[in-house]
Amino acid sequence: MLAETICSAVSAAGLGIAAITAYRKRFLSAARIAAYSLVPLGLVMTGAVDWIADTAFSPVAWAGFGVLGLAWVLFLSTRAVERRRGGGRKATTGGAEPSAVAPAASSPSRAVTAKPQSGATAGEDFSDIEAILKKHGI
Repeated sequence: MLAETICSAVSAAGLGIAAITAYRKRFLSAARIAAYSLVPLGLVMTGAVDWIADTAFSPVAWAGFGVLGLAWVLFLSTRAVERRRGGGRKATTGGAEPSAVAPAASSPSRAVTAKPQSGATAGEDFSDIEAILKKHGI
C-alpha cells in the first residue's frame, strides 16, 4: 500500500514538472519527463510493485539470489581455469577440432617477401618503407 502511494506521488510530481516544462515551450523535454513519470504508475497498475515488495522482504528470494550468485561465480571460475590450461574443448574431443573450411581446401598461401641484399640483414632493408614515406611526402 505504501509503495503504491509513493509511486503515484512520484508520477504526479513528474507530470507536474512535465506540464511546467511544456509551458516553457520545451515540448521534447516535457514529453520525455512525462514518459519517465508514467513508468512508476504503470508498474503499480501491472502489479509489479507488489511482486518487488514481496521479493525484497522474502528470505527465500534472497537465498535464491545467493544461489544464482554462487552459480555465476562457479561458471566464471571454471571458464578462467579452462582458459589458463589452454585446452578448452580440444582436450575433451581428442584434439580433433572441427574446421569451418572444406576438408579438401588448402591452407592460404603467404606472400613471398623480397630477400635482403647480400650486404644487408633483414632488419636493415627499409627501402619499402622509404618508398611509402616518399610517396606521402614525408
